[in-house]
Amino acid sequence: MSAPTRPVLLLVHGAWHGSWCWEPVRTALVDNGWRVESVDLPSVGPAAGDRPGLHDDAKAVRAAIDAVDGPVVVVAHSYGGAPVSEGAADAPTVQHLVYVTAFQLAPGESLLGAAGGQPPPWWRIDGDLFSPLTPHEVFYGDVAPEVADAAVARLRPQSYAAATEQLLAAAWESTPSTYVVCEADQAIPVFAQEAMAGRAGHVERLPAAHSPFLSHPADLVRIIEAAARP
Repeated sequence: MSAPTRPVLLLVHGAWHGSWCWEPVRTALVDNGWRVESVDLPSVGPAAGDRPGLHDDAKAVRAAIDAVDGPVVVVAHSYGGAPVSEGAADAPTVQHLVYVTAFQLAPGESLLGAAGGQPPPWWRIDGDLFSPLTPHEVFYGDVAPEVADAAVARLRPQSYAAATEQLLAAAWESTPSTYVVCEADQAIPVFAQEAMAGRAGHVERLPAAHSPFLSHPADLVRIIEAAARP
């Protein structure tokens, strides 16, 4: 019998970020022999006119999944968990989902709803866009200052529809999943992470703030590889 085919690892960023945030993790995974793809969600930094929202992001995730010839493991960070849950629903090639301090929401739930129905005080809402007021403190508390500064400089506004649209489907209801609780997160409280982690089949914990791809990349790589192995 031939050896099992290694899945492709699809990395999906969170709000206001882009695929660039995964670079330390991507580099290590590629060095370890994995094929890695990523998605830039269209709700981040949208052009004038109709703003893409959660459902558009989910379609982008699904298109990236469908473009892979073979099995896929999808890794989502923060907001990215919402479009991944919707976009990966009923996708036959998706073997596992990894939620990294991410919104593992159910159909009918939204990011704003999960935040209690009111925007957190560190969200700045500007018409149909929103952005973080204090990203250094909320996202990068355990990241080297020069790395955090570079990341903050690359953040972009995001369509507010990404926060308000409700999920139409949830892949984790039928696809195995791992939740990574980040115990020093200032963006998604640990109690909220643990509530969502109850929907996952396996839970890992890291002593990290909200961005373990920058502060604990080796630990995150270990978790992703474990989820992707047969």
